[in-house]
Amino acid sequence: MEILAPLFGIFTSFILIYYLSSLNRSNIFLALFFLCCNLIVLVYFGLHFSKNIFWQGFCFVNWLPLSYLIGPLLFFYVKTTLADNNKLAKWDLLHLFPALLCIIVTLPYTSLPFSEKMETAHRIVNITNDYRVRFYLIDFEFILVSRSIHVVLYAFLTFVYFQWTTHQRLKLNNALTSNHKILQRWFFILCFIQIVIALNTLGNMVVVVYGHNFTFLGIKGDVLFSDRHFFGLNGIGFVTQNFLLFLFPKILYGNVSYSDEVRKESIIEEIKSNLPKKIKPSVDLTEFENTLQLYLQELPFVKKEFTLSQMSFDLKIPERFLSTYFNKELEITFSEWRKNLRIDHVSTLLEQGESKNLTIEAISANAGFASRSKFIDAFKERKGVTPSDFIKSIE
Repeated sequence: MEILAPLFGIFTSFILIYYLSSLNRSNIFLALFFLCCNLIVLVYFGLHFSKNIFWQGFCFVNWLPLSYLIGPLLFFYVKTTLADNNKLAKWDLLHLFPALLCIIVTLPYTSLPFSEKMETAHRIVNITNDYRVRFYLIDFEFILVSRSIHVVLYAFLTFVYFQWTTHQRLKLNNALTSNHKILQRWFFILCFIQIVIALNTLGNMVVVVYGHNFTFLGIKGDVLFSDRHFFGLNGIGFVTQNFLLFLFPKILYGNVSYSDEVRKESIIEEIKSNLPKKIKPSVDLTEFENTLQLYLQELPFVKKEFTLSQMSFDLKIPERFLSTYFNKELEITFSEWRKNLRIDHVSTLLEQGESKNLTIEAISANAGFASRSKFIDAFKERKGVTPSDFIKSIE
């Protein structure tokens, strides 16, 4: 029964990759993060619970690089979720260097005949508990310990990056996005679970691999980080992580561009409202433009968090098609297109006399602008005059 939890997590990961990655690119990294976590659980099962020499040979060492992917994938997921274009920089590939290094240094084992792998794995796991295996440059014991430290460091890096992004957004817009609290809770939960699992693994490795029976909070290390406690806590951590994903339907379905703070829904209603429809394999340009006109009648662009990802989610059309449409068909970026829609919408309101009922600040906020100054600059760029001069010309 224990094996069902990671298998379910792997299934969820493939659903995210296959079905939802085109709606929101950050879902790719979330799916790969969950895939690595659940594959590691399967490795634990194959090594320590299956009691099968074949699975021990198959799991032992071969999957170590996955441990060095968990941290970078978590960071990539958070970074692309917070970015407007959901893209990484080329230098971000450097985060994958530890995983690549792990692949290289473990070649002396991974290149052995499978019969020797099975024999070595069975001897170490079931008989000697001696993890001194010959690798290039780096000891096996160092890898077992450093992988946990690696995850902890990346969890803290992810936390700091989110806090820094929050500070920058406040500094720029004097306000946070409406989905900030949802993202904050979700990111912090992922970071916290990974830190707990990594520290638990680190304590167990120090006791088992190095034989250091230290004391923590008055409890002996071999008791606190015994195999029983180690597998139990890690299993609970990974299973909880899989379960919690379904308590954040906007995260699960990639709809995190904005949320309606006024409307309060139950979890069931929220899941239904965010359940994505099947993505169209191809989109006819004429059909799309007709759909777009109907969509714009609902004024989605007046939402402060209206983004390309949100538009992709609403229309069930891949982001790459929308980007191509704006850049090649309209010869304009999505941000410029959105800004023009907002200015034209405001102009219509002013011509209808809304300036008598609302202040400039209220009109700009209702049109989706982050601040009064940004609204005035955008209006002057689009219309050639300030909003005040535009109102006077109407009067």
